[in-house]
Amino acid sequence: MIRRTAINAGELLFPQTPSFRRQSLTPSNRFSFSSMATTNLIGTHNGTFHCDEALACYFLRLTNKFSAAKILRTRDIQVLDSLEALVDVGGVYDPSRNRFDHHQHGFHQVLGHGFTTKLSSAGLVYKHYGMEIISRKLNLDEGHPNVFRLYLAIYKSFMEAIDAIDNGINQYDIDQPPKYVNNTNLSSRVGRLNLDWLDHDLSSEKEDEAFQCAMNLAGSEFLDILNFHARSWLPARSIVMECLLARGNIDPSKEIMVLTKSCPWKLHIFELEEEMKIDPPIKYVIYQDDRNKTWRIQAVAISHDKFESRRPLPSVWRGLEHDKLSEVAGIPGCVFVHMSGFIGGNLSYEGALAMARVSLAY
Repeated sequence: MIRRTAINAGELLFPQTPSFRRQSLTPSNRFSFSSMATTNLIGTHNGTFHCDEALACYFLRLTNKFSAAKILRTRDIQVLDSLEALVDVGGVYDPSRNRFDHHQHGFHQVLGHGFTTKLSSAGLVYKHYGMEIISRKLNLDEGHPNVFRLYLAIYKSFMEAIDAIDNGINQYDIDQPPKYVNNTNLSSRVGRLNLDWLDHDLSSEKEDEAFQCAMNLAGSEFLDILNFHARSWLPARSIVMECLLARGNIDPSKEIMVLTKSCPWKLHIFELEEEMKIDPPIKYVIYQDDRNKTWRIQAVAISHDKFESRRPLPSVWRGLEHDKLSEVAGIPGCVFVHMSGFIGGNLSYEGALAMARVSLAY
């Protein structure tokens, strides 16, 4: 239940703490509304909070314009109208005035660039400030091509789900109930930071402390995602692209790719196949296992969200190991083939390549 309360010192939130555990507000970090300029305040509603406004507030404080801003949580419309920025409240979407609500009738904003999911307040802030935030955190010029590439990749892998969940958009267009419950997503974990009905103290101060924890949780996960994409995702993408371009040197079929350096290739192969108009698609990826220096042959899945392989390794190989597998396959050095046929191993690169070529012929 959303509680409407008058503005008081407890409704002001201040710079995030390093941890997203619930922190107590001390007298030294409480201020009165009358003592602060409204240009230093970002407004959102009080009461029950969701992931989108927590992340939207965090995003705004990563921008140059709002880096020193405080968060005011209230539903007093007269106060809200006087603030420099509003998220998830106010019934207005107007980026020129930093109004980022998505609840009003007729709202249908999407990110664009091929994305069609309706935006939440977090998505709206990301749409207009995402590239500035990324460029500032990575110390890159906002016009750098990697900034835009990361902007789209992070929306796809992180932001879009937050927008969809907040707007009640199902992940699949089916009427069947899910086979299991998943309450481990960020939106669910932020939701659990709301005060419980059994809590003895349900004051606005406690609500604001919980909201600050929600900001820190959502914000820390965004920074983790950004760091991963900048440090790992981008370099891996370059490696996979180079290997795809070289696939014709591996086998005339062009359906076998050899990974020159171990990296998370499955994050990129489907998108790059489409981008590079690769046809026929890759069936097998060969790479060296860094742990024991043997070689792996992995069948590419039919899509990034499916377990089924485009062309599994031959059924007569599955579940076999070492000499027995080498005898049946007619290829020396075989180590194993998984029961599902999605992966196998060989002691040498030549052996793994032979396994791939024979598998293509089955």
